[in-house]
Amino acid sequence: MILSLKILIFSTLIIVGYYFFYSEYIKLNNYEFTENKGNQLFDDVNINIKNFETTKQKDNKKNYANTHETDVSYDKIEIIVSKGDTFLSILKEFNISEKKSFEIISEIEKLFDLRKLKVKNKIFFYVNTKNSIKKIEFNKNINEKLIVSVNSNSVEIENKILKKTSYQTSKDFNINNSLYSDGLKNNLPPDILIKLIRLFSFDLDFQRDIKKNTLVSVSYEFDQINDNDKLEYKDILYALISINGNKLEYFKFLTNDGFIDYFNKDGKNVKKSILKTPLDGARLSSNFGMRKHPILGYNKMHKGVDFAAPTGTPIYAGGNGVIEYIGNNGGYGKYIRIRHNNEYKTAYGHMSGFKKGLSKGARVNQGEIIGYVGSTGRSTGPHLHYEIIFQNKQINPLKLKLPSGKVLKGDELSKFQREAKRIYADHLNQLYE
Repeated sequence: MILSLKILIFSTLIIVGYYFFYSEYIKLNNYEFTENKGNQLFDDVNINIKNFETTKQKDNKKNYANTHETDVSYDKIEIIVSKGDTFLSILKEFNISEKKSFEIISEIEKLFDLRKLKVKNKIFFYVNTKNSIKKIEFNKNINEKLIVSVNSNSVEIENKILKKTSYQTSKDFNINNSLYSDGLKNNLPPDILIKLIRLFSFDLDFQRDIKKNTLVSVSYEFDQINDNDKLEYKDILYALISINGNKLEYFKFLTNDGFIDYFNKDGKNVKKSILKTPLDGARLSSNFGMRKHPILGYNKMHKGVDFAAPTGTPIYAGGNGVIEYIGNNGGYGKYIRIRHNNEYKTAYGHMSGFKKGLSKGARVNQGEIIGYVGSTGRSTGPHLHYEIIFQNKQINPLKLKLPSGKVLKGDELSKFQREAKRIYADHLNQLYE
């Protein structure tokens, strides 16, 4: 009896002890679980913060529509303008209303004529997940970019001037075939080669005068656009062509009357005062003198020369001067007359149109585009009728003994000679550094 009671009490104590031990064990585990769960909670927050930072870092490499939406990235879509495209037709490819399209076009037109967009121009569109345009970018020219921000309530446009770095470089080479082909082989840019040819065209016949081993040496300026690494070629500073030891060399100089021009070492202008042929690539179709008029049918004095060329071919001013007539002029059709000095004038007839912005009294520089070849007035086809007028009488342009250009004198000559020495020293440094 007593033994059974002892066994019962001992069993009860074991059960109670086990109960308390198990209860404390459960509490301890619950505490550790809660603590771990809390730590996991903070770990999750840390992970999310890391993920957010990574996402933001990645998004920062993309372009944003505006500064208020820096936590949202947009897809960048490049559109290359094709033949027949208009800006409106391109906008229609996106999820955008007609009203918003015209609003965008209206803002752009304030800074840029969209008709000047050319085939192969690139336009960049930044769109959100709904394919809605948030930003548009395209180059206005080589160093200007238009940025259009499209918001729900407004369209904002920015004309961004791209930063550029200016350089000067020099090259020289010998001609074996032609100035142009050998220039290209020696890495002279086409833009500079064309300027070089025009510069020397007053003194050289490039088909007859240039001989093998003719030396060419040139110094010129160019800009590199930092944003896109494109190169913009500017003015020739110094140019030399030496044929069998006979040197023709010219230096760039800003004259006192505000014209940039080229002069030899003696201060004589490279340019003659009037061009014999004021357009490129034209064919002489009718000479100066008596002829049977192609429309009127009887012999009539032809007081100029005709150059056949495609409609739209640019026409250049024959010399520095002032426009004294611009407009329609009877049988001449669209016509311009330029007064160059007290004795000489030039006239241009049958033009298809005039360069925008020209008017009576406007000053033009030699070689500047003034209009385009056409067939207006009494004309049988597209050509330029060109006259040189001396003391109010038309003379044969092809037989004209060209008057010499400006000759620098006095203080202006001294200024030029100092500038020429500096240009030549820089040229040699660029060649041999």
